[in-house]
Amino acid sequence: MIHFEEFTLANGLRCIVHEDHSTPMAVLNVLYNVGSRDEDPAHTGFAHLFEHLMFSGSVNIPSYDEPLQLVGGENNAFTSPDITNYYLTLPAANLETGFWLESDRMLNLAFSENGLEVQRKVVVEEFKQNYLNQPYGDVWLKLRPLAYQHHPYQWATIGKEVAHIEDATMQQVRDFFAKHYSPANAILVVAGDVTVAEAQRLAEKWFGPIPGGTRYKRNLTTEPRQEEARFLEISADVPMSALYKVYHMPGRGEPAYHAADLLSDVLGRGKSSRLYQQLVKERPLFNSLSASVMGSFEPGLLVVSGKLNAGVTLEEADAAIEAVLAEISAAEIPTEELEKVKNQAEVSIVFSEIELLNRAMNLAFSKLLGDANLVNQESAKVQAVTAAQVLAAAQEVLRPTNCSTLYYRAHPVAEPVVTEEVAEA
Repeated sequence: MIHFEEFTLANGLRCIVHEDHSTPMAVLNVLYNVGSRDEDPAHTGFAHLFEHLMFSGSVNIPSYDEPLQLVGGENNAFTSPDITNYYLTLPAANLETGFWLESDRMLNLAFSENGLEVQRKVVVEEFKQNYLNQPYGDVWLKLRPLAYQHHPYQWATIGKEVAHIEDATMQQVRDFFAKHYSPANAILVVAGDVTVAEAQRLAEKWFGPIPGGTRYKRNLTTEPRQEEARFLEISADVPMSALYKVYHMPGRGEPAYHAADLLSDVLGRGKSSRLYQQLVKERPLFNSLSASVMGSFEPGLLVVSGKLNAGVTLEEADAAIEAVLAEISAAEIPTEELEKVKNQAEVSIVFSEIELLNRAMNLAFSKLLGDANLVNQESAKVQAVTAAQVLAAAQEVLRPTNCSTLYYRAHPVAEPVVTEEVAEA
């Protein structure tokens, strides 16, 4: 159980405080309600670009990292299709430094052509290194638009293409900041060796004077129910062929989410899962094989992916996976198997609450989903899932017509050229 208290500033900033006096540390987590799903289709990658720009300095603080490091702190951030999240940890005695840094860049981010150019180059290099020039790096650049043909989940967080970042203008950057980076669109979580009264005093002092902005309201295009199987094949110089199959499933806040999540665990979580046991261990078609869910706020994807052993065709491997999926869609899973994956999920929940930072993040995510206390209901929701619900999830989610399949075929290895040499007499 994560204990917390909430309050909201007059400018709309939602604040959550989690006291933990067993540690001398404190965490400041600022979640902005913006992800790649909120971008203009012609200007993608902006949410991720902003993650970098937020560390390029504010009007009053040219270097974000330096003052934080001087007080023993560290920080980082990440962007997803759903959110952009910034966090820092530091000794609780120096907590006000964190409030100063985070509030200043929310109010006075420095918009300089040089700063934009520096971060643009960093992001473009990341795009090329991690997505274009790395084996299997472009998988999600191919899979997302195959599975999503209407919803903005169709592009990766890095963006659709490098040109969208290369061509970003200063005015576009300013407009994006004005639309999404304001108290009304943020959730602040303070956790650690701090009292609610002190956290509220600091929040009022440092964030209270910032203009609230306008609360962003989403009106995204919904993805229609997929009624026809989709297929794409590509080939590349990779070590081995790989197979990816994705299925539309309920979003993070929907009632059927946990049943679909546990279904993915039965299929492919760890070495005791069905896919691993049948297609890696007993019948070694795959070198590695797993199933997981993306955990998206809106309807997301259940993903089955694996890399094939030498001599196995993609068609043979695909048929073998389909057989396992048909089996799990035909009958309820045994009680013992369901209890096993529930226990695995329970362990993950417990471990996620060990770290102070994770607790702070989970509170922020839950608040954005509608209720911070959802973080304390996760275990009960997992335990409440029945075998019948898992079967219903399998029959709905694992429909062949709900599947988008990607064959990532390795180029065949060329046979070495053998030449005969005539020895000189």
